[in-house]
Amino acid sequence: QFVESGGGLVQPGGSLRLSCTASEFDLDYYAVGWFRQAPGKEREGILCSDISESITYYDDSVKGRFAISRDNAKKTVYLQMNSLNSVDTAVYYCGARAYACPNEPKRVDYWGQGTQVTVSS
Repeated sequence: QFVESGGGLVQPGGSLRLSCTASEFDLDYYAVGWFRQAPGKEREGILCSDISESITYYDDSVKGRFAISRDNAKKTVYLQMNSLNSVDTAVYYCGARAYACPNEPKRVDYWGQGTQVTVSS
């Protein structure tokens, strides 16, 4: 129910913007979070935008570098990632939950398919 795009290979210090577009539901009633899963690790939450567009960070390492925004009319949520480094290499997923932020993967109602982000020189 979510289609993600925008991943790829980027050099350290570079930027990427990920997009996540809903196909079958109205984003006005859903909080949307971004998660990532590095090789050999569990999927973890990064940050979330709730239905009032308040932002919650779950990973302090992205504060000041990553930003989430949403355009409900386009049913799309964005993740702007700046100052990327190798530890940011992972598969990135968007996940939606009705009304409240999904602070852990098991609370997600709808997932995107994931997009690979690789930070390497």
